[in-house]
Amino acid sequence: MILHQIREPAQIRGRAVPYDPPNRFERVHLVPDSSSAGDPPPKTEFLEDASRTILSANQSPDVPFSHSINPYRGCEHGCVYCYARPTHEFLGFSSGLDFERKILVKRRAPELLRRALSRPSWKPRLIGLSGVTDPYQPVERRLGLTRACLSVLREFRNPVCVVTKNRLVARDADILAEMAERSCASVALSVTTLDNALQRIMEPRTSIPAKRLEAIRVLSAAGVPVCVNVAPVVPGLTDHEMPAILEAAAEAGATRAAFLLLRLPAGVDQHFVTWLASRFPHRKEKVLARIRESRGGRLNDSAFHRRFRGQGTYARNLASLFGAAARKFGLDRRPPVLSTDDFARAGPQGDLFGCGSRADGARRVRAG
Repeated sequence: MILHQIREPAQIRGRAVPYDPPNRFERVHLVPDSSSAGDPPPKTEFLEDASRTILSANQSPDVPFSHSINPYRGCEHGCVYCYARPTHEFLGFSSGLDFERKILVKRRAPELLRRALSRPSWKPRLIGLSGVTDPYQPVERRLGLTRACLSVLREFRNPVCVVTKNRLVARDADILAEMAERSCASVALSVTTLDNALQRIMEPRTSIPAKRLEAIRVLSAAGVPVCVNVAPVVPGLTDHEMPAILEAAAEAGATRAAFLLLRLPAGVDQHFVTWLASRFPHRKEKVLARIRESRGGRLNDSAFHRRFRGQGTYARNLASLFGAAARKFGLDRRPPVLSTDDFARAGPQGDLFGCGSRADGARRVRAG
């Protein structure tokens, strides 16, 4: 694989990728002239998303849910390794700085979700929140779209698995706890590192590690089953932290654990390599060598089931380390069973008395 050669960019506080590479699908690319070097850092823009549907379907055999909700496109968290970066290119933006600062907002998300769940054709099933970008990125504190979507799911009693790396999820412990009482909710909270300095440059606008552990504590105390996701594991950079992360999460009240190996799809690989060269030049070759060892000699392997765990000796050793640590700290449990038994399709004015019509085909599903 040939990576674009990117001149080492000047760092921008709070941004992991401080440049905009050419969009692979566009013929024209704006190149700032040298006189713009002293301009103030670009601010985050929030753009209206005119999507007419909110549920995204997938047929991936290694993903535990067939439908997901993404209230936002692009992500302020700005994680350098984010596999979702290339999705911004489909919108005419770049996978670099644009992904972090041009955020599309689906203000109609709660309304569209209620409409989708009200259709007779909807069969209750596990929904992921979210499948691409973080539903609790910073702007959610102001807009509350994710909370509003959770309220709709609670109304219909449709099971949901929330995936995030932001402590803001603890704000919605009231809704999630009420749903958990009906076996309708679980949370997977990602903890990549316990090193604040590394988190600050690798995931610049995410919650610091201690705040994520605090969110696990709040949710667990409220009765919400919480999985700690050691994700992604960056070979040669964060892999040694796995036991410590699992121990801290277990102390905070997590009930189970999972891990995912770093993925570097096209459009992300160049950002990560450039970031490594800039931030960890002495570790760059070691990190890349271990990634290639676990990806069949490449920086990425998109094959189902292999893409999340990798292959080869290093990947097997990593899985063994995770298994041993998970057993030691009591996190080697199966995913919680979430139920669609109580799914209720509300009437046109809502389910005023909590007795909406039961859906056919109710079943129990694992949260993944």
